[in-house]
Amino acid sequence: MSIEFTSTVDAPIDEVFDWFGRPGALRRLLPPWQPMRAMSEAGSLADGRAVLGLPAGLVWHAQHMGAEFSPPHRFVDERVVDGPASAPAALAGPWRHVHDFREAPGGGTVMIDRVRTPVPEALLRSTFEFRHRQVADDLAAHRTSRRGGLAPSTIAVTGASGLVGSALCAFLSTGGHRVIRLVRRAADGPNTRLWDPASPASDLLDDVDAVVHLAGEPIAGRFTDGHKAAIRDSRVEPTRRLADLAAASPTVRTFVSASAIGFYGFDRPDAVSESSSKGGGFLADVVDEWERAARVSGVRSVHVRTGIVQSPLGGTLRLQRPIYAAGLGGRIGTGRQRLSWIDLDDLLDVYLRALFDDRLDGPVNAVAPGPVTAQEYAATLGRVLRRPAVLPVPAFGPALLLGRQGARELAAADQHVSCGALDAVGHTFRHPTLEASLRHQLGR
Repeated sequence: MSIEFTSTVDAPIDEVFDWFGRPGALRRLLPPWQPMRAMSEAGSLADGRAVLGLPAGLVWHAQHMGAEFSPPHRFVDERVVDGPASAPAALAGPWRHVHDFREAPGGGTVMIDRVRTPVPEALLRSTFEFRHRQVADDLAAHRTSRRGGLAPSTIAVTGASGLVGSALCAFLSTGGHRVIRLVRRAADGPNTRLWDPASPASDLLDDVDAVVHLAGEPIAGRFTDGHKAAIRDSRVEPTRRLADLAAASPTVRTFVSASAIGFYGFDRPDAVSESSSKGGGFLADVVDEWERAARVSGVRSVHVRTGIVQSPLGGTLRLQRPIYAAGLGGRIGTGRQRLSWIDLDDLLDVYLRALFDDRLDGPVNAVAPGPVTAQEYAATLGRVLRRPAVLPVPAFGPALLLGRQGARELAAADQHVSCGALDAVGHTFRHPTLEASLRHQLGR
């Protein structure tokens, strides 16, 4: 059986082909709803090999076939067996994937995927729709950044192994940038550097053009004294020390730091913007200190106040998806509280814009244009998964997991946040509605 999927990408053929050969391409192409991960990428589209991790410790080896490599028009990979962990996947039959590229009238590129496999086309169509959409949207975002003046740059990233960090590193490297991961273990190559948050080395940011600072203790959890201390201690002083290094650097021109809409407090039902006052609560106080620490003297500093990120790989959607899939989903509490959310890929675009758009300085709300109520969120997720969403979660439920304060500031927060700074610079969203985002992230 053979499957074919074709689309036209608004980019020159050389640019499209080069995108596939850069580090991070495999990570960008893997649908987030599928139970597989990139263990290692092929070093070359000509004859390299990619390895994918599957459930239960199984692996998938994709060998690129040198005899059929014809840049910028074709590369081919086939699944091969290499060791017992890769043998079970072969029981599904052969897999041969031909990637063809043709010049389209007007300068675009016709991208064609042909797969020989016994797997029914109906099971794979959403995968190829996702892949083609990712390529087109990523290339469009990088084209916008080039027009905005962002040349190939060296970008240092903390928190590179997290949900946002791993996706952002892949996104930036496929855009032609050199990404240096600042890690808290021994560096294992030229694109990693040891970062000690308590005492960063003086040469940590040598030859770095921009810093994206994402590291911090996960906020989810019971708001015990110890957990709250870990949240604050992992953000404020490490950020201040990194900002001091950036201020002293002769090359760093932009410092972009993660932040959160928690700045506005947990009870903001009326629309708030970047100019609105700080709210009340533990998270609001921490975010305020965090942003103050991230102000870099002499360097443009952007604080990305992030809403609820939509991805089945992490955050609330990862927790809720299996519950809703089982038909047990429903609104939390009254359902009237506002949720200000953002698609993961849209969040990456916000970070990219923060790197190239000099009009952004200070706080930027990274939220989609349309916040929803908790009731609307439950109904939309249920509709996308084709499951009922009628079992409400009583208010005491989150309190059992997060404690009283954690439930109030996280699960039951009422935050109506606008994306005013992004609107002012003409930013566009890939997935401006919740339903579009969930269908993209869940392959529906």
